[in-house]
Amino acid sequence: MVQLRERDLSAEALFELGKHIREITRGRALLLVNDRVDVALAVGADGVQLPEAGMPVEAVRRIAGDRLLIARSVHDVEGAVAAEAEGADLLIAGTIFATATHPVRSPQGTKLLGEMSGSVGVPYLGIGGITAENAGEVMESGASGVAVITAVTESDAPRLAAHELAAEVRRSWAAAKATTTVQS
Repeated sequence: MVQLRERDLSAEALFELGKHIREITRGRALLLVNDRVDVALAVGADGVQLPEAGMPVEAVRRIAGDRLLIARSVHDVEGAVAAEAEGADLLIAGTIFATATHPVRSPQGTKLLGEMSGSVGVPYLGIGGITAENAGEVMESGASGVAVITAVTESDAPRLAAHELAAEVRRSWAAAKATTTVQS
């Protein structure tokens, strides 16, 4: 999944960038647009990522119907439960580890993800300071996946960094499924 998150662009520039990214991701990855339902619909994105203090999920659902996957950022279990009750399809939970992209948020560690596993039924991703070295810990805490920025964008070898992250998530996912199967 690729998320288009460019807060400083005009609507026109965001739309043009969104069209370009949609062409690149078509058939290869889901495309979510951050906070802009109009742009998401206009470029044919797969979904929209709403900040915790953004538009209500039910309002976005009225606008988009079932045409968009609706993801919501959450920072605690109460926010996760509320977002799911409103109809969010996916949750982005964090900040898990310290990160330069959200320096004012205190990292909560993987405890938040573990608490969410018994409280919500929709998939959720951990975000914030995720690297190939700690992605397994995030997955083992109950997350369905990870969301990253700097682990890829600040790497000297972004493609390799993305492949290493994906490999660790797949390894952890397979290990979790094997544990669940043995326990069942």
